[in-house]
Amino acid sequence: MTAVVTLTMVAAPFLLTDPRSPLANANKPENIRLYSNGVSRGASRSPRLIRAGSTPKYLPGSRVLDPGPSDPAALATARELAKESREWLAAGTVPGKGGPYEDMATAALLDMRALLLDDGASVAGWSSRWRYVWPRDSSFVAVAMATTGHTDEALEILSFLQGVQHRNGSFEARYLPDGSGPPDDRGIQADGTGWALWATHTVLSEIDDAGAREDAAERLRPMIDRSTRHILNLTDRDGTLPAASADFWEVGESRVTLGTAAPLLSGLEAAARLYRELDEPASADRAADRASELRTAISREFGPRFARYTDGRTPDAASAFLLPPFQPRALPGSLTAWRSSAREMARPAGGLAPGAGWKQDGISWTPQTSLYGLTAARAGDTEAAETWLTWIDAHRTPSGAIPEKVLPDGSPAAVAPLSWSSACVVLAVAQLDRQGV
Repeated sequence: MTAVVTLTMVAAPFLLTDPRSPLANANKPENIRLYSNGVSRGASRSPRLIRAGSTPKYLPGSRVLDPGPSDPAALATARELAKESREWLAAGTVPGKGGPYEDMATAALLDMRALLLDDGASVAGWSSRWRYVWPRDSSFVAVAMATTGHTDEALEILSFLQGVQHRNGSFEARYLPDGSGPPDDRGIQADGTGWALWATHTVLSEIDDAGAREDAAERLRPMIDRSTRHILNLTDRDGTLPAASADFWEVGESRVTLGTAAPLLSGLEAAARLYRELDEPASADRAADRASELRTAISREFGPRFARYTDGRTPDAASAFLLPPFQPRALPGSLTAWRSSAREMARPAGGLAPGAGWKQDGISWTPQTSLYGLTAARAGDTEAAETWLTWIDAHRTPSGAIPEKVLPDGSPAAVAPLSWSSACVVLAVAQLDRQGV
């Protein structure tokens, strides 16, 4: 079986300096339990965890638990909520309709909806250490929502990010779901600004009505302007590459990583297109010129291997960020580097690690695996995309949720569902649909 990648260490709860860090004791085998089987959505609209070991019975087309016939009032309420859920699905599109991934895509959409709170907070998961909003995870969920016709939800997610963003355009690593601020001192992670701009342009491009698109752009204008200025400042230095920052690995860094540089390039490319659509040619040209400089710098410093660091030693899942849909066109040589990276990141169960430099614990990560499914689909490599998607489908929990991790023996582990993985799966299947697969 072809190896698969998991796109996120985003939910790792500790930094490298902490002895419990994901890179501490780098080669120590782990046996991580499954924290939850899935999530349900009830009358309170607040998600509820379904414990591991139980097999929930959802009402059709929903994440509403079937209370059974013993309480007619509870059953009537549950059925009404499930009807609302089915109507929500019908208002958009379910990727893979009639194909082998329809059930997985449906479940992923329902899980993302269950993890989206009323204030627009898209939490990574509902287990305690994941019950936060990561800008990068949320950006992917917003794009997945818009791609499937749920632009209202997508705009709510982006509005939440706009509300918590610092005035200088930076983002904390993660936020409390009430928008009151970060839960800890993990600090700024520069890639979040790039992801927010990429998601904003992608979401707006899914709005067909010109007037509605213009209104949405004005609604998000503060984040567009702040984010663009911030990335221009981050790349206004010798060689153009930004300074070191933590990225999706969620560990402290002393060297700039591809996981920071590539999303910032995505943000600049998105900003150039946004300002052109806003009829502001000077701002568009400024962003486009800096994007060209950063693109050249990434090719020069990270190529041809496009590994995690400029030394070129260890391939990394961030190589996917150099390809569509994150860039308008792949950087020269990046597609070859991305294809070869999976071999060095492969794990025993068939998935991928976040990078070849990740600890050798045998664990596969679904965020990166689903990310590679998405980029394979966009690259026209249907066989690889289907391999990744089939693998993820085979390693879901009994509730149908996509877990964050898969152990060497194939057992799902850690939090389930994980919103980032769900979003990547939905986007990958939607891309296959667009190609007529």
